[in-house]
Amino acid sequence: MTMTTQALAPCPILIGGVWSTPQTATTNKVYNPSTGEVIAEAPMCGADVVDAAVRAAEAAGQDWAETPPAERARILFRYKMLLEDHFEELARSVTREHGKTITEARGDVRRGIEVVEYACGAPELLKGEILENVARGIDCDLVKQPVGICVGICPYNFPALVPMWMYPLALACGNTFILKPSEKVPLTGIRLIELLVQAGLPKGVLNVVHGGRECVDALLTHPKVRAISFVGSSPVAKYIFETGTQHGKRVQAAGGAKNFVFVMPDADFDNSVTGLIDAAFGCAGQRCMAGSTAVTIGKAADRLLPDLARAVRAITVGPTDRDPSAKMGAVISAQHRDRVVGLVERSVQEGASLLVDGRGVKVPAHPGGFYLGPCVVDEVRAGMAIAKEEVFGPVLNVMHVEDLEGAMAMANEVHFGNGACIYTQSGKAAREFRHRIKAGMVGINVGVPAPLAYFPFSGWDYSFFGDLHLQGREGIMFYTRQKVTTSRWFRYGEGDIWHKEK
Repeated sequence: MTMTTQALAPCPILIGGVWSTPQTATTNKVYNPSTGEVIAEAPMCGADVVDAAVRAAEAAGQDWAETPPAERARILFRYKMLLEDHFEELARSVTREHGKTITEARGDVRRGIEVVEYACGAPELLKGEILENVARGIDCDLVKQPVGICVGICPYNFPALVPMWMYPLALACGNTFILKPSEKVPLTGIRLIELLVQAGLPKGVLNVVHGGRECVDALLTHPKVRAISFVGSSPVAKYIFETGTQHGKRVQAAGGAKNFVFVMPDADFDNSVTGLIDAAFGCAGQRCMAGSTAVTIGKAADRLLPDLARAVRAITVGPTDRDPSAKMGAVISAQHRDRVVGLVERSVQEGASLLVDGRGVKVPAHPGGFYLGPCVVDEVRAGMAIAKEEVFGPVLNVMHVEDLEGAMAMANEVHFGNGACIYTQSGKAAREFRHRIKAGMVGINVGVPAPLAYFPFSGWDYSFFGDLHLQGREGIMFYTRQKVTTSRWFRYGEGDIWHKEK
């Protein structure tokens, strides 16, 4: 069998412990963004496949819910060790189907494993509460029970991390799960679940389907699905939330962002440049925590921009799956590249200037790759499209504001609320920023303030729809229902030995 034939094998689904390839009317091509080659095809599943997955999850649900939390944790411990054993394989898979660098791919996998580690604490995380004598002779206790069948609908930008935001906690809490990886990057997700099956997860506890709108709608409306986790763009997150809740499901839907990085005149400029480079151009800007807008305060621009421009021009762009020297890879598709280029060109038409223009980047060895070089757009103003829309590409806007007060007022007008950062040596400025900025995740001299697994990924406003966020204790709360029992006993039973002795 040739490499091409192997690469084009259809992506399987997993239902009731059986991997198979469904016969669907359409498939979605999966690309290697570094080369533009098609490496797989994902079946676009419909309501019939979704229903089969739900029925398999339902059949496995009662026994899994009754499995002691310590036993569920042991499976997750074995899974964690398998993830470590296959760490480099998983990172290479991420790089191949997404296009991010191997260093970024390792981070993708590592942060996902950290969620599995957190989920291994299920016996502690699922402990309830009790209070004696809430009234005389009356006790009250609270236990956490699974919600039932849960669904994870994932984006393309973190093929390993985002799925692992979801199913490890859901399984630890005693739920069954249906995973829908992004149809653009399904291969890593499939491999993650193969390893989970190898770790000893019972059949039907986790099922995998692929698809687009039809598949998602079937998951959102199926009467036996109880909870939906989603990560993606804000318009879709809003749709997921509204549709899911209208059909009686609890929903956590993380959306897009427009994250600001403030640079004060007293900042450490070397570290500010390094932080901005990572925040804006890491993963080619395709992440909801990207620092997409630098806001220079006062005279900070005079010191920041020359060094920033030099550092951006030095970023090497290339095929991340075969060139370890490449510091930035391709974007996910040709269509997405064209959209990002269109926003950059529109910004120039609206009066901005290009401090660094990456539109003409060439990778001669791989002319079919979806490459766009890093761009720095200066003199961006609040009314421009590029200042309001999530670009999701290797583009850094630069805005100039005279003082911190005006900068915060400007940033707080934006309807997104994921992340915001400040570079400063002033404790007072940092404290005012942290207290008053309208964003759920804040960085002080940190360019990408994405929290670790034991804290919630706490986006605000148009960046999140729902009440309980992904990760941390909020994740545990999302995947459990609380049952409160109030107990009162009037007399001893007739056969009570202790009562007879009295």
